[in-house]
Amino acid sequence: MANVIIVGAQWGDEGKGKIIDLLTPFADVVIRFQGGNNAGHTLVIKGEKFIFHLIPSGILHPDKSCVIGNGVVIDPHVLWEEILNLKSHGYFENDNQLLISEEAHLILPHHRIIDGARERMLKDSKIGTTGRGIGPAYEDKAARIGVRIGGILDEDELLLKLKRFFDIKNKFLTAVLGEEAVSLPKYFESHREIFFNLRKYITNTSLFLYQQIKAGKNLLFEGAQGSLLDLDHGTYPYVTSSHTVAGNACCGAGIGPTYIDHVMGVSKAYTTRVGSGPFPTELKDEVGDLIREKGAEFGSTTGRPRRCGWFDSVILRHAIRINGLTSLAITKMDVLNDIDPIKICTGYRLEDKIITEVPADIGILSKCEPIYEDLPGWKGPISDIRSFSDLPENAKRFIERVEELCGIEVFIISVGSEREESIIKANPFIM
Repeated sequence: MANVIIVGAQWGDEGKGKIIDLLTPFADVVIRFQGGNNAGHTLVIKGEKFIFHLIPSGILHPDKSCVIGNGVVIDPHVLWEEILNLKSHGYFENDNQLLISEEAHLILPHHRIIDGARERMLKDSKIGTTGRGIGPAYEDKAARIGVRIGGILDEDELLLKLKRFFDIKNKFLTAVLGEEAVSLPKYFESHREIFFNLRKYITNTSLFLYQQIKAGKNLLFEGAQGSLLDLDHGTYPYVTSSHTVAGNACCGAGIGPTYIDHVMGVSKAYTTRVGSGPFPTELKDEVGDLIREKGAEFGSTTGRPRRCGWFDSVILRHAIRINGLTSLAITKMDVLNDIDPIKICTGYRLEDKIITEVPADIGILSKCEPIYEDLPGWKGPISDIRSFSDLPENAKRFIERVEELCGIEVFIISVGSEREESIIKANPFIM
């Protein structure tokens, strides 16, 4: 038995979906524990692309249970569309495959309106949110006025809860933001069928996971976004609204920390970031453009072009510390095939000081200049390689240098977008 957490070790978009898909055959249950439909895990299976916003990507494996935990905020319309899309492609035929925590909170129309209005008010200082209402939904959860998805099991009770919520938030929309009020009758009628259809998936997922652990099953916890977007430990305020670190897997799924056996971080062979905020290794030249083009670096949720830069060992060491990572997966090695030399950031220079840890103050971080080490490129395709020993010497040296700088072993190397284009040096479920 092993219970494994997978988290992003950068600013998100690291390719976690593929790594989770690779390891799902060894798991019995896959759990999403935080975030909302501001995240997107992209998988390419036999040339067909699938983008998951809320449902764990393990749903493509018909014999696996998939859990949306209490730490997730759910837009019911988005979730239902995702379910219909999967079913239309011949997946998710067994409804018992998906379980939704009764304690997960709903994203309601006011949350999206507030999200957009707030970004417009911030103008040049905007955070760069996806506008999906995730932050405002978490705010209302903390303010104890949110509506849990378990409330849809009783229509009369749901209407009472929605009326309370709409009364409070409509006053805020009209009096503070100057927006129009949202009609409760219209909202409820447009979502009534969706609520009815989602009821069969809602249950006590904390109890379910506890029972699975006691039965000796393998659990795989699927993080969204990345460590540098964590609400506390990321580049605040340019972060997401939930805790993206491994410690939140337990809170967001409803199990204790003593049940976790392994924590794997996922990092690209370079670095990307979407939205605003400091990014020391960002490339604003033709190399950055080449990485963006070859890596198809456009947001799976928003379609926004991602900012691209060299691999940064400073932020990786930060992610290792705050997550307690026990291994790494390196993705998109193939994107660097034709680049020579390849740079790795080993530290930052701030005036006459050398910095080797991520400063909490983004004002300081934004002034840091990366210190680079050049490594020779491997100048050739690697997508057909399935063994570490068969990689070009310079590609092996890149991985070994990452391990040296970060003090952690690389278990998995992705050498292409397809599921089978991977090198598995070690498997956290088989130790």
